[in-house]
This record gives sequence, C-alpha cells and structure tokens, in this order.
Amino acid sequence: MSAVSDRLPVFPWDKLEPFKATAAAHPGGIVDLSVGTPVDPVPELIQKALVAAADSPGYPTVWGTPELRDALTGWVERRLGARDITHQHVLPIVGSKELVAWLPTQLGLGPGDKVAYPRLAYPTYEVGARLARADHVVYDDPTELDPTDLKLLWLNSPSNPTGRVLSAPELARIVAWAREYDILVFSDECYLELGWEADPVSVLHPDVCGGSYEGIVSVHSLSKRSNLAGYRAAFLAGDPAVLGDLLQIRKHGGMMTSAPTQAAVVAALGDDVHVREQRERYAARRTALREALLRHGFRIEHSEASLYLWATRGESCWDTVAHLAELGILVAPGDFYGEAGENFVRVALTATDERVAAAVERLAAL
Repeated sequence: MSAVSDRLPVFPWDKLEPFKATAAAHPGGIVDLSVGTPVDPVPELIQKALVAAADSPGYPTVWGTPELRDALTGWVERRLGARDITHQHVLPIVGSKELVAWLPTQLGLGPGDKVAYPRLAYPTYEVGARLARADHVVYDDPTELDPTDLKLLWLNSPSNPTGRVLSAPELARIVAWAREYDILVFSDECYLELGWEADPVSVLHPDVCGGSYEGIVSVHSLSKRSNLAGYRAAFLAGDPAVLGDLLQIRKHGGMMTSAPTQAAVVAALGDDVHVREQRERYAARRTALREALLRHGFRIEHSEASLYLWATRGESCWDTVAHLAELGILVAPGDFYGEAGENFVRVALTATDERVAAAVERLAAL
C-alpha cells in the first residue's frame, strides 16, 4: 500500500533553507519576507477574551457556541453585504489551511473527479486534490474549462500570491457558469479586508450570487486581519446544504475549534478598530517596500490587495531569491505557486517596521 505522503509534492519551503541561511548570515540580520506570518501583537481585547474563557474543561462543539454563530452571521452580513444569513449558513473551522487540504476528501471526491484552481495559486489546493486521489486542473478563466467531471472550483480573490482582485461582474459570470454545470464553488477570501487599490467583493454579495447561496461557499480567516495565525481561527459561510454535510463529517472527525479560541473570535469579529489599525500598519509597509523594489529595478504586477507584492526582475525566481538573500532579505520564489510564477517572487508585508526599514535601506544601497 502506497504511503499517503507519496501522493504529495515535495514540501516547497524546505527548498528555501539554503537561502534562509545566506540571509541570516547578513551582518544586519535576516529580513524574512517569505512565509507571510503575522508579527504584530494580538490585540488586547482578543487576548482578554481568550484568557476569560481559559477555564473550559468540557469538549467544545464543532458548530460553535451560539455566541460564535451570532458573531459569524453578524460579520458576514455587515462586512460582506450578504443578506438573510442564519446559523445554518456558517461553520467554524480549525484554520483555513486545514479546510483547503481536506475539503475534497470531506466532499467525497476521488479518482475521476476534478478539482480546479487558479494557474498561480496557494499550493494546498493541489494538495487537497492529491489527498483525495482526485484529478486537478489549473485555469486562467474557469469558464473556459471542460466542465465534465469538474466537481470543485476554487476561486481566490484577493489572490495569494499575486494580489489580483476579481470584480463583482467577473465573479457573477463565474458563479453563473458553475451553477449551469452544477459545479460547487469555494471562494478563498482570506485577504478580503486587505484591499489597497481595489475593493474586494465576496461571492456572497447579492451582486455576485443574486441573493441565493446555492452552490457557493466563502472561506474566511482571522489569521491576517486580527493577527490570529497562532489561534487557528477561520470559518465558512454560504450554502447551508453543503455546510450541513460538512458539519456532520467534521463531528465524526472531531474537528473542533477550541472553546477559548471561539471566545476570542467573538471578540475579534465584534471590533473593527483593531482591523483598521492593522491595515494602516500593512499599508505603510507596503508603500515602503513597493517604492524600494521599484527603485531597485523590479516590476510589480497586480498586488492591488492582500499581504504580498508580486515582483519580477525578468529572471529566474531562484536567481532573484539568491540576489536578495545576499542582501539579507528572504522572499518566496514564484514557482512555489505554479510554473507561471517562475520569473516572479512573492514579497510579504509581514515584518516589523524596523525590519521593513532595514530591507528598504539594503535595497537602496545597490
């Protein structure tokens, strides 16, 4: 019997280790702009909510507390513009990566079924298909795909890695096409609150879905907007029939968000001030890094939203990674996200102000 790991590609980040060592040897220390992990403090009101719920000896529920479901439904209506959202339209998950990796399996997909995702995309979409032994296909425009046996269509707007944003008319066209062929749409919207030169819209907005959530589910995370990557806090919103099936499966699998984390999410979704403050931090870092990269000879494409700059010097991404590593700056090679990224690097905004300033200074020195 073949090991499950044999179905998977080489874990990409392991290939970056030699360049990380080079960057770490810089006299001024490494500036790590590769993974995109939050570095700013967890807002105090969220920490207090977590601590207040620390005495939680019993098992949490997969569906979450009524307070959590109220917080989720309220946020989805307030922030996404969705209408008539009930508790049946939301489902907490244990971080969004867990969901992406195991969704095809939980949907019962397998050999002969197809999972589609963007040509430049988060690698875990492919991993999820491989774990389920399903086929996987990439697209530039999903409506140009052969819909035969296509069971799951991943959208990602704003995009990781490119920061591209799909407009409401584009999303509406794709959703209408998917519904015509009975294809389930999952929209990864984890960077939706980080639009810079565009205003990202959810598939749950009436302009996109027409007021019906049939066949569509959106994925949201608190990792970036609230600095909660360490909490593993995320949720789904959309078609109650799909979420109801997932709830039953996840009950059997014990896929429960911890009780203290559920309380923290309630606090986080009820406060918009800390989100605005964090946006301002990222906006300042984005401006500084963008200008420094452009002066250094880079071209930046898309990047109108999300936490990354999609940059190129017109050479192999690994040559660019090596060049920046010599300056003590570590970035992600674009081919981690697909062959189409072979001449790009992804530059994360997730470093402290001091480290970003160091990167800007080094980029200006040459």
